[in-house]
Amino acid sequence: MAYLVKQSHRAPAVTAPVPVDDSLPRACVIGAGSSGIAAAKHLHQAGVPFDCFEMGSDIGGTWVLDNSNGQSACYDTLEINTSCPRMAYSDFPMPEDYPPYARHDQVAAYFQAYVDHFGFRHTITFDTTVEDVSRAADGRWDVRTSGPGGTETRTYDAVLVANGHHWDPRWPDPAYPGTFDGEQIHAHDYRSADQLAGRDVVVVGAGNSAMDIAVESSSTARTTTWSVRRSEWVLRKFFLGKPSDQGLLPPGWVPWWVTALRLRIGATAAGSMTKYGLPAPTHKPGQSHPVQSERIRERLAAGAVTARPAIERLDGDRVVFVDGTSSPADLIVWATGYRVTFPFLDPALVAARDNELPLWKRAVHPDLPGLHFLGLLQPLGAVMPLAEAQAAWIAETLCGDYVPPADGDVRRQMAAEHRRYRRRFYDSPRHTMEVDFDRYLWDLARERTKGRARASS
Repeated sequence: MAYLVKQSHRAPAVTAPVPVDDSLPRACVIGAGSSGIAAAKHLHQAGVPFDCFEMGSDIGGTWVLDNSNGQSACYDTLEINTSCPRMAYSDFPMPEDYPPYARHDQVAAYFQAYVDHFGFRHTITFDTTVEDVSRAADGRWDVRTSGPGGTETRTYDAVLVANGHHWDPRWPDPAYPGTFDGEQIHAHDYRSADQLAGRDVVVVGAGNSAMDIAVESSSTARTTTWSVRRSEWVLRKFFLGKPSDQGLLPPGWVPWWVTALRLRIGATAAGSMTKYGLPAPTHKPGQSHPVQSERIRERLAAGAVTARPAIERLDGDRVVFVDGTSSPADLIVWATGYRVTFPFLDPALVAARDNELPLWKRAVHPDLPGLHFLGLLQPLGAVMPLAEAQAAWIAETLCGDYVPPADGDVRRQMAAEHRRYRRRFYDSPRHTMEVDFDRYLWDLARERTKGRARASS
């Protein structure tokens, strides 16, 4: 059964059953993380027949500590960088007793409650890996899976790819010259400060995970060095007593220059990082993905974290930096991001080069009908509401309630969107999927309205 939801601003509403319509196209959802469960929920509500495959035994993806699927980068102190109201699904608020920025276990519990409230847990097949997705002879999609029951291939009209993009670690390439006598791990494999205790730690990277790990290291390691190749504008999580994304970022779409101005105000209010030994960023606020930390300045000011520039070479039990300084090291934590990969898709069919995969509305490509990508974006905000909007759009498409524009229009829009975001953010693998949270929702809602009109004409 599927469910029709009566929305409430205060609490999840009562659901009413809607039968599955086997005359509709059959779909496959890959993954039961935050994007996959949004997809499953909307297909379930629309009565679309579908299967959802999850390689682990849990829902929630990266928000599940030590997820049995082996893909999670969750660590014990992880919390969201977007406030709860801005992260929640539109028809299922986060609990009112959650803090402004929920912990990973609270987020995981929220996803569990979401699945159970809308009643679609039975549609998820756990401990099952999608091994291959390929075009069938009739233009549909063959999906080969392996699980406790063995290997099986099923054919679907649509495949919704929701395998995430924070699971395949990107290491420095080429590797830094020299040799290193100690241990090297990627931030993906960091779980707790116990891994850092009593050690000489060098954390490499300028993102949120790098700052979190450096802060934790400063309380347990013998020494902590934070190596930053390119500085970022480090915002605080709170502004004038409110979560920054509620006080600084506007609700609803506004011109980009307004969002950039508010980010600039937040960066100015947070204070410069140059006094702690970091170079000034070479870009303006808003030209990169925002990073936030409430404690990194405090730990730098206390001397518990030492800031250094990019690495020049590795030298046995030390790391040498481009300014000629060096630090003792027996553990390097590479917080250097992730590669966008799809192990079940032929690279000749879909390949992200330097993490760059142009898509229309960050979800579909006109050369790949029936193949949809969810959550394959990096917003100035949380992915969940955007993946939810994508899921609702795809469900409308499969039900015949939405019709896309002509192929030429799709291609022109896709190219224009790609150029716009390339101009807006500085050139980096971390910005190939960047979007403006509010503008994206506004733009997709507008397109869905147009598509419904086309469908009814």
